Amino acid sequence: MQKLLPTGPSEQPYVLESDDGKALYFDARNVQSRMRNDAPDELQLGYTRTMMGFLLLQPLPLDILIVGLGGGSLSKYCYRHLPEATITTVEINPAVIALREQFAVPADSKKFRIICADAARYLRAKTAIADVVLLDGFADYGLPPALSDKPFYDSCYNTLRDGGVLVANLWAKDATLQRCREFIGQRFASKILTAGAESSKNVIAFALKNPKLPAWPKLQQRAQQLQRETGLNFPHFLDEMRGSRHLRNGPARWLTEG
Repeated sequence: MQKLLPTGPSEQPYVLESDDGKALYFDARNVQSRMRNDAPDELQLGYTRTMMGFLLLQPLPLDILIVGLGGGSLSKYCYRHLPEATITTVEINPAVIALREQFAVPADSKKFRIICADAARYLRAKTAIADVVLLDGFADYGLPPALSDKPFYDSCYNTLRDGGVLVANLWAKDATLQRCREFIGQRFASKILTAGAESSKNVIAFALKNPKLPAWPKLQQRAQQLQRETGLNFPHFLDEMRGSRHLRNGPARWLTEG
C-alpha cells in the first residue's frame, strides 16, 4: 500500500510512502530518492552507489561538498561511513530541505550541515575548500543549465584542493550529456573517467584535479578492501573507469600507469 504525503503544490517535491520505506519525486516519471525504513542510510539507487566510486581515487577526504540534497542518500551515507569528513550539502529548494526529517537526515552539527543556496553562486566564491564535490542537482526536467555550463565546472575545479575529485551524475537521456563531458574534460585537462550507473542509464563522471594515484595493482587492492568494508562493488566501478574511452589521449593510460 502506498500513501501520498502532501508537501505543497504539484510542482513541489512529494513523497510516496510504502510499507517498507518511502521515495521522493518531482514528477510521476522519475524517482529522485528512495529510503528503506529499516536501513535509512543505505544507498537504494544504483547511481548513488556508483558515485561512491570516488573513494578509489580519493580515499581520505576531509571535506565533502554535495550539490543537491534530494532525500539525503549521499549526505547520510558519507556522514555515516566517513566519520573524519565534514559534509556540506547545498540545496536550492527549501521545500526539499523541509523533508529532511521524513528521510532521517541528521541535524546540522560541526561535521554535517545543509545550506539553502544556489550552488552555482555558492561555489563561485570558493577556492580549495573540498577534497570531493558530488554533483547530484536535478530539476524535474533534468540538469539545470546553471549546473551544467562551463563557468560552473570551472567553479567546481577551483573549489577542489589538489588531488580532489569532482563526481557528476549525468543523465544519459539528457541532450547536454556530451557537452557536459567536454566542459569537464577541458577544465580537468582530460583527467576524467566515467562509469555506467548500476540499474539505470545515468553516467557518472569522475574528474581529478592534479591526481596523485598509486600504481594499478594498489588501486585494485583498494577496490577489494572497499568492497569488504562497504559491500559496494568497487572492483566493478574501477573496471568501468579503466574502460573509459572518451579521453583525448585514448584509454585511461594515466590511470593504469599511476
